[in-house]
Parts: sequence; structure tokens; C-alpha cells
Amino acid sequence: MAFEPNRLAQEAAEYIAAHTGIEQHDYALTLGSGWGGAAELIGETTHVLNAADVPGFHASDVAGHSGTLSSITTPAGRHALVIGARTHLYEGRGVDPVVHGVRTAAAAGCSTMILTNGCGGLQPTYSPGTPVLIRDHINFTSRSPLVGAHFVDLTDLYSPRIRDIARSIDPSLEEGVYLQLPGPHYETPAEIRMAKALGADLVGMSTALEAIAARSAGLEVFGISLVTNLAAGISDSPLNHHEVLEEGRNAGPRISKLLAQIIERLDT
Repeated sequence: MAFEPNRLAQEAAEYIAAHTGIEQHDYALTLGSGWGGAAELIGETTHVLNAADVPGFHASDVAGHSGTLSSITTPAGRHALVIGARTHLYEGRGVDPVVHGVRTAAAAGCSTMILTNGCGGLQPTYSPGTPVLIRDHINFTSRSPLVGAHFVDLTDLYSPRIRDIARSIDPSLEEGVYLQLPGPHYETPAEIRMAKALGADLVGMSTALEAIAARSAGLEVFGISLVTNLAAGISDSPLNHHEVLEEGRNAGPRISKLLAQIIERLDT
């Protein structure tokens, strides 16, 4: 019998194929806070599905997420599946719904998974609005999307090839280590000092679990963060989600163009 979450992902992929007429997508993108505008620049949006209608997906509980799945055709004729219905661990649904989008992307035929997020920056040089390539992560959720004796090598989890493409487009891009915590509360200054001591440059509430599931499914993974605020203790300013959304809106045109250019290079 198929592993239940994989069966649900296959059902979702079949629903997407039936309602878009596209048997296989090439790329999948999960667009986090601040990244939604990239979809308009990737190509022509041909279909938009309500996430709540797709098996295993839910309407997003988080402001800044669209609650839809979109199929986009790039100028090169490739098909991108844009997932605007990310589930977070703090929503209390468990790990499988968190990585359902990734598993669905694999079942839909995608070979590349692009994961984006809005996050806190631990380096004083990361001003709000700075995009940072993820070169590695620390999973501090105490959870894993893998079950049983399923051993997956996470060396070079975040594709060096695609990071090279990104830097060829914008040589000023920095790289960092992303640390995922479960949330939903923001971190204390003491926790941020701990994260820095562990080697983290970025901190947030998504991405790492999805990246693990993507590697397990055989996808090439590219991760990029938008620093929406400096983390607690790095800046004297209090943290709030409105700030995250505002910085995402301000940086939207730049980061959206960058992501669209990266996908264009993948098409060549």
C-alpha cells in the first residue's frame, strides 16, 4: 500500500492535471511573504485553482499568502506550478500538510523546487529588503517529514548549480544558513544569540522541512530568503507581522524580477 501522504499528493497532482490540461509541470515555486509578485513575471498564468478544492491543501491562515495554486507557462514553453497555499507547522495540522505542496510538485512531474520565504536577519549588514540565497539550513523544529528507516543525504541540499545562476544575474547576492523554528511566536534575543552561535544567518518558520521532503522526492532545491526585519536583539525595533508584509511589498519588484530571471535561465 502506498504511503498515505504520497497517495494524497498523487490525488492532488491528478486534480491539477485534470483542471489545467497540463499532464506534467516542470518547476514548482512556493512563494512566501513578499514573493507573490514574481508569478506575474514568470510567464502567462493560464489557470488558477482554489487551494481548498485541491486534495490535501487548505486555504492559507497567514496574511500575505494567496490561497491558490497557479499554472504558468514560461516564454520557453515550460510549465511552472506556483503554490500560494503554504501550510506552516505552527498551524497545528502536523508535518505532512507542511510538505504536501512539495510532494504534490514531485507527483506533478516537477524536477525543480523553488522555496522562498520572508525571514529575520541575524547579520547587521542584512538590511530589510535584502534577498539572501540559502546555502544550508538548521532544522530546529525537532520534526522531520521522513518516517521510518528512510535515510536521505542532505549534503548540498540547496542546489549549487542554481545558486551559481542566481549570482551570475546578481553578483551582490549573499548566501546564508537558514534556521527554522516552529513559531508562531518570534524569537527572544537569547534565542537569536543561540542561533548565531549555531551558525545561522537567517531565522524563520518555514522552508527547512519542505526542503528535506523535496530532496527525499528527488527534486533539485533552490532556496532564497527575503530579510524583512532584523531579528530580536539585532535591532531595537519590536517585531510584528505587519512589518514583514510591508518590507515584502517594498522589495517586491526587485526580488520578483530576480526570481523571474533565474527561472528564465533555467529554461535555457
